[in-house]
Amino acid sequence: MNFNAAVVREKGGAFAIECVAIDEPRANEVLVRIAGVGMCHTDLVVRDQYFPTPLPAILGHEGAGVVEKVGSAVTKVAVGDHVVLSYASCGACANCLSGKYGYCPDLYGRNFSGGRPDGSSPCRDGAGNRLSACFFSQSSFGELALATERNVVKIRKDVPLEIMGPLGCGIQTGAGAVINALKPGAGTSIAIFGAGSVGLAAVMAAVVVGCTEIIVIDLNEQRLALAKELGASHTVNGGKDDAVEAIRSITGGEGAQFSLECTGLPKVARQAVDCLRQTGVCGIIGVAPLGTDVALDMNSLLFGRTVRGIIEGDSVSDIFIPQMVELWRQGRFPFDRLVRKYPLSDIDKAAHDSESGRVLKAVLIPELA
Repeated sequence: MNFNAAVVREKGGAFAIECVAIDEPRANEVLVRIAGVGMCHTDLVVRDQYFPTPLPAILGHEGAGVVEKVGSAVTKVAVGDHVVLSYASCGACANCLSGKYGYCPDLYGRNFSGGRPDGSSPCRDGAGNRLSACFFSQSSFGELALATERNVVKIRKDVPLEIMGPLGCGIQTGAGAVINALKPGAGTSIAIFGAGSVGLAAVMAAVVVGCTEIIVIDLNEQRLALAKELGASHTVNGGKDDAVEAIRSITGGEGAQFSLECTGLPKVARQAVDCLRQTGVCGIIGVAPLGTDVALDMNSLLFGRTVRGIIEGDSVSDIFIPQMVELWRQGRFPFDRLVRKYPLSDIDKAAHDSESGRVLKAVLIPELA
């Protein structure tokens, strides 16, 4: 079966639309016709080989669409169902059996290796050569994507399917980091470093759970203004003001009870820890190149502060994605305000606009002319 997909062939290279071939679904696989796919920072860092997924590759890991075919063993979804595609895990290790799918020991292999667990790839280019696929068990920068039964999430059919894909990764990561991982109680304070789509999803989640001091730190004044519109109580321009001192001032000198680092920058991670009050908790979700180090004050940690990494918002996607959809329907989680749609053929423009800060969440639509 042939379809059009965006292929990146070299480190830092352009995405090019090519006609590629894809296998029929295996027993546990689901073929999805993509209605829309979000562009995530992780797609771009893999294009740039921060993580060494083999190239050439079909990337894309925030797909949403309609089930077109199912493998012989699939019972979770049926042809015609609307689904969001999320991340992959093995389902059999101790962490997966505990519902901690984001910490599966085979997370990297199943999401970044460029193939199935057995090493095969379902996709080939026009010359018959292997393409890395199965990116996050989907590779959804195309008209079709082959996912697994484990990482498809059925959603209701009365919501705009083409914009739901970002719930599978970026939006789930920011919102889940607050709701599932940090779990701040009503009336608490949280400082969110980075007002991209992940950070702004965290802002909306902090509003949902009842945080009363929601402090957003960024360099972009337009993004800070949007953060205020979405519920931030305070904003700080980190290029103009000392973020740590500003947060301490806002919180009466004590520091924030919770913080979230969404940029992947060591300097900002240090600020996210330093701004905490004693017994405060910092969540790290920003993606940095492999081997990136950060320096922390050991005495600061000694006084009860906690730093923890968070993958995919600690989310069980089958539960959390439908919850986000319902919050959106109720007007309590307006993530659609972050979205700008592009034709799939304009994927390089979407990438440029994402990197330059002109757009928060690009969503690529295969059917747009």
